[in-house]
Amino acid sequence: MEGDTFSVLGNNGTQIDGKVFQTFQKSFVQVQNILDQNRLLINEINQNHESKIPDNLSRNVGLIRELNNNIRRVVDLYADLSCSFTKSVDASSEGDSTGKATHKRSKPL
Repeated sequence: MEGDTFSVLGNNGTQIDGKVFQTFQKSFVQVQNILDQNRLLINEINQNHESKIPDNLSRNVGLIRELNNNIRRVVDLYADLSCSFTKSVDASSEGDSTGKATHKRSKPL
């Protein structure tokens, strides 16, 4: 797989190399793992809430903090992915015949 290229959807036929693709894939796997963990946390939080047992309810404070931290990690991973993707497309666009990027990006909110 090393050195392979994969097509990126676009009007200019942009290509990315296998290393970039593997980096994206690794990041998406990390995101999915965190989201799976969040699902388990949410289930436990709901069970604790429904039990109305004081110890379980106080445990929810820590679980909710962990959930919030996981959400921040997912946001950071997606931000990193966005920057990496933009850089790879920009680098690929530099190789086109006009020397100009043929794609448009909107500014993040």
